[in-house]
Order: sequence, then C-alpha cells, then structure tokens
Amino acid sequence: MVQNNESDSNDRDNRIDWGIIFSVMLLAVIGIASIYVAVSHDNNSASVVSKLVPQILWYAIGAVAIVVIMQFDSEQLWRLAPLAYWFGIALLVLVLFFYSRAYAAQTGAKNWFAIGPFTFQPSEVMKPAYILMLAKITVQHNDQMPHTPKNDILLLWQMILWTLPIVILMKLQNDFGTILVFVAIFVGFMIVSEMSWKILGPLFGAGALVGIFTLWLVTSTPGRNLLTHLGFQLYQFQRIDSWLNPSADTTNQGYQLWQSIKAVGSGGITGTGFNVSKVYVPVRESDMIFSVIGENFGFIGGCILIFIYFLLIYQMIHVTFETRNVFYAYISTGVIMMILFHVFENIGMSIGLLPLTGIPLPFISQGGSSLIGNMMGIGLIMSMQYHNRSYMFSRRSKNFS
Repeated sequence: MVQNNESDSNDRDNRIDWGIIFSVMLLAVIGIASIYVAVSHDNNSASVVSKLVPQILWYAIGAVAIVVIMQFDSEQLWRLAPLAYWFGIALLVLVLFFYSRAYAAQTGAKNWFAIGPFTFQPSEVMKPAYILMLAKITVQHNDQMPHTPKNDILLLWQMILWTLPIVILMKLQNDFGTILVFVAIFVGFMIVSEMSWKILGPLFGAGALVGIFTLWLVTSTPGRNLLTHLGFQLYQFQRIDSWLNPSADTTNQGYQLWQSIKAVGSGGITGTGFNVSKVYVPVRESDMIFSVIGENFGFIGGCILIFIYFLLIYQMIHVTFETRNVFYAYISTGVIMMILFHVFENIGMSIGLLPLTGIPLPFISQGGSSLIGNMMGIGLIMSMQYHNRSYMFSRRSKNFS
C-alpha cells in the first residue's frame, strides 16, 4: 500500500513540468519585488501593504487556476471550447452596460467591472477562451478538408468570423491595446495552420500596406480628421505624438513615457540597486513596471528578465513537441503568441520603441485580471504534459501487466 502511494506520488511529480513552474515563480518574485519598490516610493507604508497583499492573493488564485485547468484533458477542453468562448462574449457584452464609471473616466475605456474594491477585466478571460475556440475550429477544418487555396480561404473566413465579435466589442469598450493582443493571436494561428503561402504572402503584403497607410492616418491632418470621425479619441493621438517625439511634451500626455525612458536610462548597465529609485514614473506598478526593473537592475537585469521569458517560451515549445497532439499544438501557439506580444509591447513602450497601449507585463505587472488570464494560459500548457505523461504511464502499465 505504501509502495502504491509512493508510486502515485512519483507519477504525479513526473507529469508536472517543474521547469515551467520555476520560470513563472521567478517572474512572480520579480513582480512582487518590483511592485514593492514602485509602491514604497510613491505611497505611504499602509499603501504598500494594501497593494502587495492583494497581488500575492492573486498569485495564489492564479496557482489554483493552473491546478484546476491541468485536470482537463484535450477531449474535455475540446468540448469546453465553445462554452468558454460564449461565456467570454457574454462578459464582454455585460461590461458595456455595467462598466466602472470611475475607471472609464480615468482611462477612457469601458472595460472594467468594479464591485467595491474588487475590479475585473473580462477581456483577460476572453483571451484563453478565444485560443481554445480558434484551436478547435482549425483542427476541425484541417481534419475535414484537404489543403487547397479554396479550403484555406474558407478556414481564414471561419477564423475571422469567430474573431470579429471580439474586435467589435473591444472597439465599443474603447480598448485598442487589447484588440492588438487578439490580432497577434490570430496571426499566430494563421502561420501555424498550414495555410498556403500563396494566401499568406499577399495577406502579409496587404498588412504591410495597411500599416503604412495607418502611419499616414495617425501622423497627417487629413488622416486624423478621418480617424476622429471613426471614433478615435484625442488621448490616443496624444499617445502617438508622445511616442514619435517623447521630448516634445514632457509635462502633459508624454510625461509618463518620458519619465519611464529617464528611469530606464538612469539604470545604466548594472542599475541603481534594489529599492533605489531616483526617477518618478506615474503608476509604474502596473503598465510601466519595466521602468522599475530597468532603473534598479539596469541593462543586465533587463536582459536577465527577457532571458527568463524566452526560457519559459522554450519550455512551452518543448512540451508541445513532446505531446504530439495537434489540438494542444494550436493551443500552445495561442498562449505563446499572447505572452510574447505582451512582453514585446510592454517593454517596447516602456523604452519608447512602441506607443503606450496599456498592455501589462506578464506575471509581473500589478493587476489580478491579466495575471489570471496568463495563469490560465499556463494551466493549458501544463495540461499537455500532465495528461500526455498520464497516458504514457497507463500504456506502460498495460504493457507490463
């Protein structure tokens, strides 16, 4: 009996990818330390506790989410995909009516629920649900139809139809930054879905032309007039102006970006040292958290952080190849694209390479919604190895019996 219990315990340990857990834990430690530095310099001691304790609780809730999602195998996730998608759509619709008026006045976006001190952003839950749904429709289509240009175009239209409601609802919430995350996930699925490059090539070429045209729209007077009629807000143009010329306006809309660039630059190669902050950056505990890391730990600290992220991505890719499950492979693609885009956009905007969009740094920025969404993504990845190795062990036991 004791031997059986030990065998079951060892089986569970072997089915868990401890490398992924270790990487996420490292990022969580960096996040807590960075939030502590940001809050302790910008608020009083009571605020430090009020900011750190909820964040630690969110990490705990995220860990529970990982454990729960790990229990679902590929067949169960397949059946849950439509339910998760429509549940996420329902939340995106509800938030249009019951959004936090205070947050809308502060950020200009109607994308937050608020019940007392509790706040929640439903788009973060929509991300893993959207990944599951795209993975399901892609596998279904590729199983039922051979790869021909006509069939690939049909798959593309299916992906667009499942994406369009999300984009429309996010536009109504005035949350352009989150739309870009869904677009990044969409592009990732296009690339790995085995579509012909006779289709992808023209699409990417058209995308490049659209990008050039968009730059003209946001930088020219006629273009801005057109975008204004389409619903773009003044603050969005101001963010673009501060990105194109950070030093032109260092007191109003461009103040946060300029201070972030100064903070990162002041860190130099090795940084000013832990909890040594000389440059004030507004609300740096959330979207601008990289400015804290850059200032305290310098270029070396920033490189180490990026290395941890790429180590996490490498481990995800390794698990995907080891699993050899097509449905899981597409899920992995979505999760990796989601995390990669967050890292690329957040660090890029913190150092002035990209415009400010309000995209948090995964597992580090303060905020429960984004943390839970990313933890759910990690749970989906962990499910691959957990159930793949469970199947391998059960098959071996049958061979030995």
